[in-house]
Amino acid sequence: MRRSGILLPIFSLHGSYGIGTLGSAAYEFTDFLSRSGQYYWQILPLNPTSYGNSPYQSPSVFAGNPYFIDPDFLVRDGLLTQKDTEVLKSENTGKIDYGELYSLRLPLLKKAAENLSDKDTAFLDFTKENSFWLGDYGAFMALKEANNMLPHGKWAQKVTDIAEAGNAGIIHCKIQFLFFRQWLALKKYANDKGIHIIGDLPVYPSEDSSDYYFGKENFLTGQVAACPPDSFSPNGQLWGNPIYDWSKMERDGFVWWQQRLRQAAKIFDCVRIDHFRGIYEYYSVKEGSSTAIDGKWQKGAGMSFVRMIRECFPHLEIIAEDLGFLTEDARAFFKESGFPGMKVLQFAFSGDDSEYLPHNYTPESIAYTGTHDNPTTVQWICSTPKKELINAMDYLGAPSVTCLCDRFIRGVLSSVSKRAIIPLQDWLSLGCSGRINTPGTTGNNWQYRIKGTELTNNLSEKILYYTKLYKRTKE
Repeated sequence: MRRSGILLPIFSLHGSYGIGTLGSAAYEFTDFLSRSGQYYWQILPLNPTSYGNSPYQSPSVFAGNPYFIDPDFLVRDGLLTQKDTEVLKSENTGKIDYGELYSLRLPLLKKAAENLSDKDTAFLDFTKENSFWLGDYGAFMALKEANNMLPHGKWAQKVTDIAEAGNAGIIHCKIQFLFFRQWLALKKYANDKGIHIIGDLPVYPSEDSSDYYFGKENFLTGQVAACPPDSFSPNGQLWGNPIYDWSKMERDGFVWWQQRLRQAAKIFDCVRIDHFRGIYEYYSVKEGSSTAIDGKWQKGAGMSFVRMIRECFPHLEIIAEDLGFLTEDARAFFKESGFPGMKVLQFAFSGDDSEYLPHNYTPESIAYTGTHDNPTTVQWICSTPKKELINAMDYLGAPSVTCLCDRFIRGVLSSVSKRAIIPLQDWLSLGCSGRINTPGTTGNNWQYRIKGTELTNNLSEKILYYTKLYKRTKE
């Protein structure tokens, strides 16, 4: 069946609490998707953010972002009062102020957690079901707070100090319970409306995470993850994440990954594994390097990892992110894996017969105008070299630049790809104000928010019209 969906992170939802939440605006957007004939809602990772505010650099690959917990629902559940939440309310400027969130939101979430009984049955069940990561995460966050939120390499205190921290770790566990209670309720609502959630798994954990701090046996030493130079970044991207000890993981049957995928299967309907190439071969540089230029490719787990997924999670829908330069060996791996990859139309117009041109797509691929790492399509149109712009206009049959964004959307929806995802910013024809992330940069990323007034009936009707035109409706 041909399907379509919209890409919009949770943090980009509208509302009066400084960042998108799992509250009423999330339910309204779900209704908007349903009215618009959409089948998928693609989000970015749900994980907490740390320095740089990137959800791809998180203190835990298992935890949920506390900022997404909706204050109004905490009032509804009797954990806060309406007066408590007044301090959080602010005008939606279209940008997220993470500094303000940190100073105002976390104390209030801790107050709500303190008001949740330690003997709450649902909380105790949650603790038991998530014992493989929850206690470590709570301890790690308590220790970070005791050390002024510094990276663990600069901590003065020892692990044993967590015992002296009293209930500090339990507070963070309770906050996670509140997050997942709200998230799973939203997911159920979406599923009941016929909307399927595409979640995102960063391939690597952060070095400053409970996953690494309490699980160093799963990682190598002396090298860190990076991305070689490409069109996004001429010096490459120095991610700095720890590198997996794939030999060790394969010997134990990829237990850690099984736990991670089992949780993903519970909270998402479809899982996009970011930088899936890192499963086959990974690019790393020496720890302490200042750029990613002098790295090297090394072999990862490859097909043994894929076989684990097939055997342990036969019904889990996977999208393998396969963007960027690929060697013939890497292409062969993606093909053998059988997992569908991604086609991004913005990449299509720099060569003669690019694989990203719609006539070269395959039905199994997932087609995009752009992703969270791309400029919006309007921004691409305004900044791309003239030759590429002319190629795009010729290929898409655009009589003028003003209608080219619309032709991008049509080009993706009309393609043979069974699944097509359009960022909401492209439906809104937004320029640079709608960009989510610029790879290789820090600051001014992960801040974009929509306004509630943008989700109009006219927009919904336009999306539904195109969805029906290109035979992607749910019926």
